Amino acid sequence: MGSGTEREGPLSTVTIPRGSASRSPDLVSKVRPDANETLRIVLSRLDEMKAEDTTTIDLRADSAIADYMVVTSGRSNRHVGAVADRVLEDLRDAGLTGLRVEGMPHCDWVLIDACDVIVHVFRPEVRAFYNLEKMWSRGRVATRQAS
Repeated sequence: MGSGTEREGPLSTVTIPRGSASRSPDLVSKVRPDANETLRIVLSRLDEMKAEDTTTIDLRADSAIADYMVVTSGRSNRHVGAVADRVLEDLRDAGLTGLRVEGMPHCDWVLIDACDVIVHVFRPEVRAFYNLEKMWSRGRVATRQAS
């Protein structure tokens, strides 16, 4: 019989060691989406989840922390949490790793740091209080998405 990895009989088979069968599959693409593609993914999901009053601020000329900042609102704590969950799910499906999230337990304000794009999902009252658009726009027009 030799090495012990072959079985004899009407159908000869080769046994495969189990160690290699439990490894996780490789990602389809190892290319990380660029800032524009990440922004497109975020805006698409926000629109599908009925996020309200979505604003995109271009930070490329002003800051090294990110290329874009997206500020949007949910109608309630539950809506804010659901919107943030779905945005995170889409970003992970697109191959983004190292996503950082703050604010999920309370869902008054959820921040998602996707490296090139920072997403803020607020309840309307909290958004009005912090007024991030005014602080980051500094005289230039922020892009509002139709909602």
